[in-house]
Order: sequence, then C-alpha cells, then structure tokens
Amino acid sequence: MTRLILALFAALALLAGCATLDEKQRVWIFQPSDRSWSGGAYAAESMDDVWIDFDSAITKEPVRLHGLWAPHENFTHRSDAPVMLYLHGARWNVTGSAMRIRRMQELGFSVLGIDYRGFGRSTHDLPSERMAIEDARAAWDWLAQRYPDRPRYIFGHSLGGAIAISLAAQVGDEKGTLVEGTFTSIPDVVSTFKWGWLPVSLLITQRFESVKHVAGIGSPLLVVHGSEDQLIRPDLGRRLYEAAKGPKRFVLVEGGSHHNTNSVGQGQYREALEALFGLDDAIRVVAR
Repeated sequence: MTRLILALFAALALLAGCATLDEKQRVWIFQPSDRSWSGGAYAAESMDDVWIDFDSAITKEPVRLHGLWAPHENFTHRSDAPVMLYLHGARWNVTGSAMRIRRMQELGFSVLGIDYRGFGRSTHDLPSERMAIEDARAAWDWLAQRYPDRPRYIFGHSLGGAIAISLAAQVGDEKGTLVEGTFTSIPDVVSTFKWGWLPVSLLITQRFESVKHVAGIGSPLLVVHGSEDQLIRPDLGRRLYEAAKGPKRFVLVEGGSHHNTNSVGQGQYREALEALFGLDDAIRVVAR
C-alpha cells in the first residue's frame, strides 16, 4: 500500500490538469481487488456467504455486495449477544480480513464483514469515498433489519476505520464504534511522508477527513493503534481520539504493527470492551 500511495502523490503534479485525477486517486487509495492474505481462505471456510442488494443513490445503478457472516456460539442462546459490522482497509478483500474477523468473533461478537464495490465478488465498480460509505450504510441497514433488537457495533481497520467513523456519525442506533490503525485524514497521512512538505493537499479528492466527523459519533468510541505502525503513525490515531467528544478510550498496543495489532493486542481489546462498552457479561460464552 505504501508504494502505491507514494506513487499516487508523486504523480499528482502531472495529473493536476487531467480529468482522470479523481479516478487515479480512487484506484491508488482503495487498490480494489479480489486478493486475500495467505490463510484468509482457511479462516473463512466455515463462514456463511451473505449478499446485500440495493440501488445506489450515487450511481443510480443496482449494487450487490458480498459479505461473510461469522456468528458467535452465544448468538442463538442469548438475545443480548452483540453483532458487529466489520469494514476492511485497502488492497485486500474481505476474505483477507477473515483472521481479524475471527479474532473479533473470539471476543464474543457475531461478525458481518463486507466487500465494498470493486472488491472480491461485490459489484465491479471503481470505489470512491462516497460509494464506500454508501456500501457500509447498506450493510448496516441489512444488519438492523435482521437483528433490530441486538446491540450492534461498527469496526473499521485502516481505511475502513475512516469509513466506520463516517457511518457512525450518520446513524444513531450503534452501541459502539471501534477503529484500529486509522487516521485523521488522507492529507494528514500524506504529510507524514518524507516529502510531505510538498503542497499537494488541495489536489486530494478522496480526503476521508475523519477528524471532522468523529465528534458527531454519539456512541462510545474505542481507538486502537500499534506502537510500531509504520504506515499510519500512532499520533494520527491519538489525534483522532482527542477530537472525539463522547465516551472514548485510546489503546496503544506495544509492538503492534499496521497488520498485527489486532492479534498482539487481543487481551487489551478484551479489557477495553469491558471497560468502555460493558460487554463482559454479554460476550461471556454460554456453558455447553
């Protein structure tokens, strides 16, 4: 992801006068594909395929999203067992996030992970910031329609964290929002690169300005970041946390990178779920 983002902004000056500037940014920021991490397919084997159909208000075309549903064993035994919408980051499809979905399942959630348009088996459109948020909202509505009485949570990793924050600021029925390895805005991420002093901010069309939306979240917010994240610096996660207004918690996972914080910090996740969301009882496994 780093090299492609670097290539994007190195080319901005050349593309500034082109009609394809926005399109190029969408390609390089999202990197839509059907690629998966090794081991992702194995982790997803017992998950159920989900299909979400809706008509896009943006493209005026029908959309079909593919998702993976991983119910927790508590799901059929407890009416208060929580459900979660998982929103992945750039480059890898939802199967590539199956191991991260499994970890959240282990923490007590029944998890729906989705692919935005352009990823995996979802409609093959070039995604954009607005379209990805629309896709997330469609998945959220799907969960709300099927499980209206369940406590529902939103989780986003990396770029998915920015989508999660925008979604949480739109809806009012989420019980909590969790983001990991995410940022204040794309221009702020660009400014952390060694050539970040270049005046490219005004040319960025896919801005993902989470720092402007996070104050609108009405539910508790958990911000998690790895101390060794070399792609999205921890101080961006901290600044995002500081801009939030409601109940919130910041967790720095020592030794966590952009990709393994969810694994390295699972114990810290568990403690934060109890402290911030009061989920210690609701996620307790029912004895068989």
